[in-house]
Amino acid sequence: MPIDPTAQVHPSAVVDEGASLGPGCRIGPFSVVGPKVVLGRGVVVKSHAVITGLTEIGEETVIFPFANIGDIPQDLKFKGEETRLVVGARNRIREGVTMNTGTQGGGGITRVGDDCLFMTGAHVGHDAQVGNRVIMANNAALAGHCIIEDDVIIGGLSGIHQFVRIGRGAIIGAVTMVANDVIPNGLVQGPRGVLDGLNLVGLKRRGVARTDISALRAAYQELAQGEGAFAERARRLFDDSDSAYVREMAEFILGESDRSFLTPR
Repeated sequence: MPIDPTAQVHPSAVVDEGASLGPGCRIGPFSVVGPKVVLGRGVVVKSHAVITGLTEIGEETVIFPFANIGDIPQDLKFKGEETRLVVGARNRIREGVTMNTGTQGGGGITRVGDDCLFMTGAHVGHDAQVGNRVIMANNAALAGHCIIEDDVIIGGLSGIHQFVRIGRGAIIGAVTMVANDVIPNGLVQGPRGVLDGLNLVGLKRRGVARTDISALRAAYQELAQGEGAFAERARRLFDDSDSAYVREMAEFILGESDRSFLTPR
């Protein structure tokens, strides 16, 4: 696909002739765009950034200096197979962010949704699946194969273990290591992350009804103190609750996972 005539490329930038630049794209000085890169309408690549690999960037995304987007996975099992990175629309990818393509063994694609903010030094590992409106603060890192659902916030200097799932609306405090799955709307904090409640501030900001928040709080108490195993408590919540938010949380717990759960303390 050609470079759109309305795209602007600084004379010092290197844009391979195989690259595709949509209408209104702007490529800043000393940036590099590889031969298999597709940039959507209005994408801005500021100075000294590298976009490489089989990478697709959605419209109006802005990539800041020294970001490295679409390079090969940091995985010794990777043998050069052709894998992909797909980034959605209107993302803000700040200075020094790294995002890697997938691996054959992990499905072959790393995917990022729309309207996310990746602050300075954040890392998205191979085969990660990141939802919409996710915020990763400075130097937060996702290992390979993580699933991060919509509206998640990950605090600065936090690390997410490979294969971990983080449910919609959860918040991870700064300087936290998360080694197990996190329920939707969960609040996790501490050097070795523990589930310490619900993200009540996030729920209120998103306009969730008070009745649903009350139902979630009651469900959390049931998960923390109810009878039976953790999965049994989740099954009861799924079967008995009328709240879509409670059922979403229970369904997440009952879904397939390669990790165990952070449970209420």
